Amino acid sequence: MQWQEEYKKKMISAEQAARMVKSGDRVIFSAGRETVSFGRALATRRNELKNVWLFMPNPIYDFGWYAPDWQDSFRVTIGLPTIVSQEALDATRVDFEVGSLVPYEEGPETHNRRPDIFLVEVSEPDERGFCSFGSSVWNKRRHIKEAKVTVAEVNKTLIRTYGDNYVHVSEINYFVEHVATGRVLGAGTLASRQPKAPEPYVKRIAELVNELLRDGDTLQIGIGRTTEPLIKLGLLNGKKDIGWHSEATPPGVIEMVRKGVINGSRKTVNPGKCVVTSIGGGGKEEMEYVNMNPRFLLVDVVYLEDLRVIAAHDNFVAINNSLMVDLGGQIASESLGTRLMSQAGGQIAFVTGATMSKGGRAITCLPSTAQDGKVSRIVPTLPQGTVVTIQRNLADYIVTEYGVARVKGKTLRQRAQELINIAHPDFREELRRDAKKLYGE
Repeated sequence: MQWQEEYKKKMISAEQAARMVKSGDRVIFSAGRETVSFGRALATRRNELKNVWLFMPNPIYDFGWYAPDWQDSFRVTIGLPTIVSQEALDATRVDFEVGSLVPYEEGPETHNRRPDIFLVEVSEPDERGFCSFGSSVWNKRRHIKEAKVTVAEVNKTLIRTYGDNYVHVSEINYFVEHVATGRVLGAGTLASRQPKAPEPYVKRIAELVNELLRDGDTLQIGIGRTTEPLIKLGLLNGKKDIGWHSEATPPGVIEMVRKGVINGSRKTVNPGKCVVTSIGGGGKEEMEYVNMNPRFLLVDVVYLEDLRVIAAHDNFVAINNSLMVDLGGQIASESLGTRLMSQAGGQIAFVTGATMSKGGRAITCLPSTAQDGKVSRIVPTLPQGTVVTIQRNLADYIVTEYGVARVKGKTLRQRAQELINIAHPDFREELRRDAKKLYGE
């Protein structure tokens, strides 16, 4: 059978696909873009289904199942708190999956059961019957192999790239047509928040981090309101021959590739390539630039975040966002107390890999205060229940708008002093008193 005939036979309606779900089934939505037509069709079956386990890696759309009184029908687990899921997470209506050192490495077999249905968005087939995953790969190819049934939503607007970004028609069980959502390319942030102008302190942080960078460094930048705007605010001013090996592409990355600032010419791994598992932070024109551009390589997240791969890069610099840092150097990027607000994602792998890299550096960025200046983000000790994302043993550079603290290789007293020096001035005296109680004179 020619692939064209096979593709035509496999095309069904979203309603037909949703009717394949039975009570007690495990349904996994792919990371990246969610399959909207299937999600909407499945939500209409709320009163017919019981205990359907849904895994939403990074919730973007509200299909209804985050609201109260849906738990009998859909038991939802999320991989990243986002604007549509945060309230449900706070109210314990949804569960949260704690990522491993390499996200998704174990895939659905972590739960000792293959997914009954895996949902993924793909492009139309090319002349050889291969579809693209568009702007993000993550772990999609592996989930397709592991799932009992894969349903692919066909979106004609998706780009194609080099790397692991393909699947053949023969590997997909069913196809459904894409439903337009009105979501504009490049809209929102990497964590699906609505975009807003960066706070004034972020430009100063960009300037300070710029001083820590060297020509020829290979960078990773994590999600967060402090780190995502850094490139747009001058992080790479005056720099050249920068490499890129990161989960995604914050705003400005594609522009820097076009200008030749990010060219990967000095990379020791995949030289000349901008290596990611997801493309984001760009508008339509930038995405068209990425389309079939051999400079961009989209790979499986397990390869991207393999410690051995990261560490093999000379001069690897991990730049990540944090919520809070204590005076001993413990870095909290996931929760404040017991309230979960983010996921570690690749931060642990990238920080560890940067530490192992020849000439590598790990840079943690955060504003000095929260709640309009009422609360210091540099604290004596983390609040009870706070998740420690980066152990103090791995802490390296900490940056606020007030300066840079180098804590690597320092004693507890030295670390405390370094961090107090970059805390907001209004809190420094109190922090000095706390540091004296904790660590002595």
